[in-house]
Amino acid sequence: MPGRSLSIGSLLAVLVALGCGAAAAQEPALVRVNTFPNAKALPFHAGIATGIFARHGIRLDLAFTDNSRNQREGLAAGRFDLAQSALDNAVAMIEVARKDVIIVAGGDGGMNEFFVQPDIKSFADLRGRVLIVDAPDTAYALQAKKILLQHGLKEGEDYRVKPVGAGTLRFKAMAESRDNAAAILNLPFTVQAEQIGLRSLGRTVDLLGPYQAGGAFVMRDWARQNGPTLERYLAAFIESMRWVRDPANRAESVRLLAEKLNLPQDVASRTYELLVDPGFGFNVDARFDPEGFRNLLALRGEIQRKGEETVPPERYIDLGYYDRALKQLTR
Repeated sequence: MPGRSLSIGSLLAVLVALGCGAAAAQEPALVRVNTFPNAKALPFHAGIATGIFARHGIRLDLAFTDNSRNQREGLAAGRFDLAQSALDNAVAMIEVARKDVIIVAGGDGGMNEFFVQPDIKSFADLRGRVLIVDAPDTAYALQAKKILLQHGLKEGEDYRVKPVGAGTLRFKAMAESRDNAAAILNLPFTVQAEQIGLRSLGRTVDLLGPYQAGGAFVMRDWARQNGPTLERYLAAFIESMRWVRDPANRAESVRLLAEKLNLPQDVASRTYELLVDPGFGFNVDARFDPEGFRNLLALRGEIQRKGEETVPPERYIDLGYYDRALKQLTR
C-alpha cells in the first residue's frame, strides 16, 4: 500500500506540475498595435471591452498614429509589433524603404469618399485649389491624384497637395478653412462632413473600382519569431469583427463609437450602419481582397512608382497566419 500511495502521490504531483505549465503557457502575450483614430478601430475597442483579445491570450497595447509616415517609421524601428492601416503603406515600406514587411490580413476597401468645399460643384472646379492628404506618397493620396488625373488635373500644375495627417486632421483642416478645398475622408469623418455642408463627389470604390485598403502588416522577422501569438491575435481580431457585425451588438457598438470617438449619437449610429454595409464597410472576417490588391499595385505603379523597386505580388503577402487563425475559430 505505501508503494501504491507513493505512486498516486507522484502522479498527482506530475498532474499539478502539468497544470501549472499549461497555465503558464496561457499567460497573455503582449501585442503592440498601431492604427488610426477613426471608426475602423471599432473591432479593437469591442475586442478589449468584451474580453475577446484576453480570451485568445492576447494583451493588446493599442496606440494611435497621427499620420502614416510616423506609423511606417515606428514599425520599422520596432516601436510596435503590428500596423493596422492602408496596405499601400506596407508596399511603400517594401519598395521605397526596403524593409522586410509582410501583409498578414485584409480588412476593408477604405470606406472612402472624395469630399470638397460647398462651392465646388465638380472635379474641374478644383483647378488652382489645394488637396489635403495624409502623406503625399501613399494610399488615399494616390487615389485622389488618380481621380483628379482622370478629370484632366495634374499635381503641381493644376492643384497643390498639402499633407496634414490622419483623417481627423484632414476633416479639421477642411472644416476650419475653405482654402483646403478637397480631401479623401473615411468614417466617421464622412458623416460629420455631410453635417457641416461639405460635398461628396463620390465614393472611391465607385470612382476607381475595388481597392484593398485597410489591413494588417508586420515585420517578417517578428512574424517568424511570434507565429502562434500572431495567429491568436488575428483570431481575436476576426472574432471582434464578427461581434461588431452581429446585429445583436448594434447598440453596444454604437455606444463604443460614441464614447471612443466622442461622437454625437446620430453620427455614431450612421457610422455604424456604414461600417457594416456589405458593399461598403468591413470585409467579412477581415478577408484579403486579391482583386483590390492588384488594383492597388496598378494605381501605385501609375501614380507613384518612379524609381521604386518592382516586387512580385507574392513578395508582399503571407496569409498563412490568417488561415491558421481562421482554423482556430472553427475548432
